[in-house]
Amino acid sequence: MPTPLTPPPQVAAVHRDRGDACPGSLRLHTADDGALARVRVPGGVVTVEQAEALAAVARWGDGDLHLTSRGNVQVRGLDAGRGPELAGLLDAAGLLPAPGHERVRNVVASPLSGLDGGGEREVRPWLTELDAALCASPAARELSGRFLFALDDGRGDVAGLGADVTVRAAAGGAALLGVGASREVLRLAAGDAPRAALLAAEEFLAAAGARAWRVAELGTAPEALLNAVGERLAGAGIAWARVPAATGRAPEPAPGAAGTALCAHARFGRITAVQWRELIRAAARGAGGELRLTPWRSVVVPAAGLDAAGRATALADLAATGLVTDPASPWPLVGACVGRPGCARSHADVRADAARALTGPAPGSDGPAPGASDTAGPAPDAALPAGPASGAPTPDAPVPGGPAPDAPVPGAPAPDVLAPRTPLPLYWSGCERRCGRPRGPHLDLVAVPDGGYLLTAAGDGPSPTVALSGPSGLAAALADLAP
Repeated sequence: MPTPLTPPPQVAAVHRDRGDACPGSLRLHTADDGALARVRVPGGVVTVEQAEALAAVARWGDGDLHLTSRGNVQVRGLDAGRGPELAGLLDAAGLLPAPGHERVRNVVASPLSGLDGGGEREVRPWLTELDAALCASPAARELSGRFLFALDDGRGDVAGLGADVTVRAAAGGAALLGVGASREVLRLAAGDAPRAALLAAEEFLAAAGARAWRVAELGTAPEALLNAVGERLAGAGIAWARVPAATGRAPEPAPGAAGTALCAHARFGRITAVQWRELIRAAARGAGGELRLTPWRSVVVPAAGLDAAGRATALADLAATGLVTDPASPWPLVGACVGRPGCARSHADVRADAARALTGPAPGSDGPAPGASDTAGPAPDAALPAGPASGAPTPDAPVPGGPAPDAPVPGAPAPDVLAPRTPLPLYWSGCERRCGRPRGPHLDLVAVPDGGYLLTAAGDGPSPTVALSGPSGLAAALADLAP
């Protein structure tokens, strides 16, 4: 019988006895493959000019851009001595508007807002106002680099990402302000939403001091913080009413066309220079002048300037670079941590194994896809990365952000591995830390030291554990796990 995995700990009261070491553009993190820079991109929005700047930065590192679970960008493999040059380039591109606040500009926003006719209202004005308010607030400088804001246009996509402060558009020109996992929210006028979100974050700081970085770490019910936020809003002249939180959720944008936009998914969140160049080209042709990076490691391209034929051509061009544009593709359901060889804690090259499980052996071969293996062992020659206690960038880690093939993995996709067996995301982890795993129900595949994986269904209730010797056994393991 396989040993059941230890479930991820439930966060209770946390007392931090050190400063937040979350990386940024000015504070680089030393990883096994060089220095790592995390560029905050509020709402995931980058102009074509800013995208060009990020392309230049990527050339100083491993050549690629790595999307994170918050719609930010990481650059890996940098020379630590290029920090000042990096800051100068980002500042000139408008990606570093407030150096003292650069790590706290963590804002996710509904990526299709204003592009597909969905939602209750366009959230871009909220995003612009909140980012400006954050950068102007002396108190906000003390927020952790892990603190997260979410601006949902009412469809319920980013509202389910576990943000510390969530603003969700509602009917009748209203907004719903929530903190953490509170089951109640404050209904207020939409025009007050950005200011209310900042005041909520400042109230969190007053309650947390230096002992907690996120709302869930306070050790008290989020409703208690909501009470205090309500008092602060009333003192600021913002009227509100307490109501139940909205529960509807919308899925992430599917690859392909959506309204006047295009959506392309990046396998494992890694975008090569060729792919990024084609995304910039599509943004320029689409007359939107921007890209929107999503928390699901995809890129939305506003393309109102293209007709249906033009959008089809643009999608074909993106697909030719290896980006996923087929809405039926199983790839958006698959995620993985950095894995081996980028992380010495990992017991497997999880991304290669995940790719093999999804695509099968390369054409004309009885063996695995390039770089994949059916067994996993330690990587003795890799340096041990810092864990959470020493400031490793796990909450916003670019999953994955280590080495990966630049070209699409050979082999025909095998969607029957994932669907219709399960609609749940499948996440591969190199060790029990499960860095970057998704929130909510998903399938957990965790590599074990003696080779192979343990599969469980992560959710609210207990789940059996199924052992598999390697990625080729995934379909059978999923069948065993099914009720």
